[in-house]
Amino acid sequence: MKEYYYEVVVKVSSHQSLFSDFLSDTLPVGFEEVDEGFIIRSEEELDTIIWGLEQFTEALQKALGEVIELECTQTKHKNSDWIEVYQQSIQPLELGKFYIHPTWSPANPKLINIEIDPALAFGTGHHPTTASCLLAISKYVQLDQTLLDVGCGSGILGIAAMKLGAKVDACDTDPISVENAQKNAHLNSLEFERIWEGSSSLRQKKYDIVVANIVADVLTFIAKDLKDAMSDGALLILSGILNKYESKVLQYYKDCEIVEKIDQDEWVTLIVKKH
Repeated sequence: MKEYYYEVVVKVSSHQSLFSDFLSDTLPVGFEEVDEGFIIRSEEELDTIIWGLEQFTEALQKALGEVIELECTQTKHKNSDWIEVYQQSIQPLELGKFYIHPTWSPANPKLINIEIDPALAFGTGHHPTTASCLLAISKYVQLDQTLLDVGCGSGILGIAAMKLGAKVDACDTDPISVENAQKNAHLNSLEFERIWEGSSSLRQKKYDIVVANIVADVLTFIAKDLKDAMSDGALLILSGILNKYESKVLQYYKDCEIVEKIDQDEWVTLIVKKH
């Protein structure tokens, strides 16, 4: 452990969830979400991260046509027990039948427990899209069903389905996500039936439920692959959709029936059924 660590307090005036997604995709370390923004801590200087946030803010302002205020303050501290401080900031969540908690937090005997170590991967259930998917899985997944988690990330959605007795395959184009999903499954004494690096087109069968928590544009690009992965009467859980892009996404799933829509903040999750 080095003698000092660096801390950046990030404040944003709006669209905090988009900044959260950006940090999740780019940061090699974890970060803490607070009311007005984020706190990032690392033993390395964080100048590059600040520059990246400034560039992202500029691009976002151009894309949305509005002013977004960003404030980043970096400080240097004695490296004592900041990891403990970070751990204390990660709060367990109750979502449907599930209790999502970090490895250092006790289980809840009244709910189905899922252990996720934020140090291993992002995707702890705190983001609205992940939370909505977990609610959908809690409601619709049944014992012995088959499920495919497309873009599995931390593996939390597939793990939740396995906890309900489903047989789960998963895939992600990012090899680190595949590795982390396997680690998190093992943490919960579970094993994916099959997990691979790549797209859903590499599947070997059809499924009762397909979950894709990605982003709106990708959901339109891979619409055919997702629908091809569904057996007759299967459910498809689509998430990662900003509500302003909902109609755009639905254009690619016109041959499916909308079963339910879950709105949370500026995000929407769609549960659709294949005719």
